[in-house]
Order: sequence, then structure tokens, then C-alpha cells
Amino acid sequence: MPKYLLAALVALLLCACAHQAPRNPLATWVPSDNFDPRRPVLVVLHYTEQDSAQRSLDTLRTANSGGRVSSHYLIGKHGERYQLVSDVDRAWHAGAGSWGAVADVNSASIGIELDNNGREPFSEPLLESLLVLLGDLKARWRIPAGNFIAHSDLAPGRKIDPGVHFPWKRLAQHGYGVWPRDDTPPAPPGFDAAQALRTVGYPVDDLDATSRAFRLRFRALADGTLDAEDHRILYALAQGWTIPADGVQP
Repeated sequence: MPKYLLAALVALLLCACAHQAPRNPLATWVPSDNFDPRRPVLVVLHYTEQDSAQRSLDTLRTANSGGRVSSHYLIGKHGERYQLVSDVDRAWHAGAGSWGAVADVNSASIGIELDNNGREPFSEPLLESLLVLLGDLKARWRIPAGNFIAHSDLAPGRKIDPGVHFPWKRLAQHGYGVWPRDDTPPAPPGFDAAQALRTVGYPVDDLDATSRAFRLRFRALADGTLDAEDHRILYALAQGWTIPADGVQP
């Protein structure tokens, strides 16, 4: 082969490698075409509401009843991790909704699907595997603890996953998500729950739906109006009175 052709071939190969999206060695790469470019600042947790990881892999690489859908990662019941979309690309997992100042969540988040039907506790191997993955994502992307959220948090009234069985307090003890300290005082008279919800990050255009989403995450209650305990929790979160990452409360 002439030297100039060999040089051109090497240049093309190097160019292809330079543009290849980075892949996470913690997960098996199972690519999906359902993405476009962006940068992550949030992590959104979902449940699959399906009967197997394989079925979910098929859905996340094709479509569901609402059209094409994808996520960055899927974790199976036995702890197996799959990556479908690169961290730096935009997967289609969040849909309409917002969190804090982020209005286009797909463009700013990493989506993680968990192999769970929504009606039973999450398996221990799945949760252990999730903690490993979250530690990696937090370290590499410098994602704040408060930016690990539920699908239901960003889309109140539309989504309920990862549901009442998900152990948010356990995650907060490891530094992913927030949880109020047990020793915080009641909310003061005249406490503005709507403003506190907004401070935490919740959208408040539909306050009833947002209240249900808040109770779903912090009290495993899918319905009901905010009560004094909800106000105490909200007050603690708004004030930053949350448990530290090591789970030890002062």
C-alpha cells in the first residue's frame, strides 16, 4: 500500500476514535440510537414497570406506546448494569417536566431505569449495583447530592416512579439525594409550603400534584394534602437540615 494511502487510513481511524462517545466500563455497552448531544447535571431514577431486564432493553432501544424512548443505564434485578446511551448524549427518558431552573430535563440529565414492576421492593443486588453506579457518576460529573431525583419529582401528576418502595433515605445516607434529619423542629407559623417546594426544586404550577409527588418520595404516601409532618420535612429541606452522606445524624 502506498505510504500516502496508509497515512490517510490512519488519519481516518484516529478521527473516528476521537469522535467516539465515551463509554462507562462499569456497564455493558448496549447502544441505542435514541439520543442527541448534551451535558448532564442531574440524575433521574425510574422503574421499568416491566417483567424483565431483557424486555426493558428491547423497549429502550425501540419504542413504547408513547413513541421512542431510551435511558443512559438500566440495572437489572440481579445487579447487572447496561449502558444504552453515552453520558454525554441526550437520552429520551424524562419527557415534559422541570427541576429547579432546568426546564429541558432530557438535555441536562442522566436517566437510570431500574428493573422493578412498581409493586414490590427493589432487590438488594440492584440497589448495591445502583450505589456503585451513582458513586461513579457523582465523582465524574460532580453532581450535587440534591440533583439525584425521582421521575415523579420532575413530572408531578404525570409520573410516579420509582415509586413508594424506593429507599430514598438509604441513598441520601450515601450522598445521593436529600433526606431531612430526624431532630428538626416543626415548621414555624405562617410557613409557606409552596415556596419551600420551589426552593427544593419542585415545579409548583400544579400545587396539588406537586404535593402528592413530594409525599410519594418523602413519606411513601401517594395521596393526601400536606400536613404538619410534611411541613416539618419541607422546612428542614429548605433550610438544608439534611442527613450527612455518612448517615450519622448529629
